[in-house]
Amino acid sequence: MKPILTARATFPRDLAPALCAGALLLATLAAPVAPAQAQPTQAAAAEGQVTLELKAAADAGGACQLTLVVTNTLETGLKRAAWQVAVFDKAGTVQGLPILDFGTLLPGKTRVVQFALPDRDCGGIGRIVVNDVAECTGQDGSDQRMACLTGLATRNRSDIEFGL
Repeated sequence: MKPILTARATFPRDLAPALCAGALLLATLAAPVAPAQAQPTQAAAAEGQVTLELKAAADAGGACQLTLVVTNTLETGLKRAAWQVAVFDKAGTVQGLPILDFGTLLPGKTRVVQFALPDRDCGGIGRIVVNDVAECTGQDGSDQRMACLTGLATRNRSDIEFGL
């Protein structure tokens, strides 16, 4: 049986008001003085896909804790979205095929989630590859696996190679 790792919320509720106020102040200060030419935003360019971004990997309690940001710009919300990943060591040997279960992904919503890879040292992981769609069900119960496969994009901001 393949291990299924479920997402944990990582945003402390007591920081939400302060961060929102800070983001509003920063947005106000960074607003252009003169009107800029219309340019497509990153969100508009990524419309109709799911983006998985590996933000960080850190050792915690005998596990490698991965922090991912997932954004759903598909037209439909997803009742359940889960991908199987292949975890390779530095020598290129597959060390496991866990399923990362992101749960519900609303349309147009970005979530930050964490997964712990038990009994793994992050320094020993060389690469993580999104191997397959384990489950992708629309809010209406429809099978959205093809959309979650062909419409999947990855980004990486960690020391571990991450992609399709």
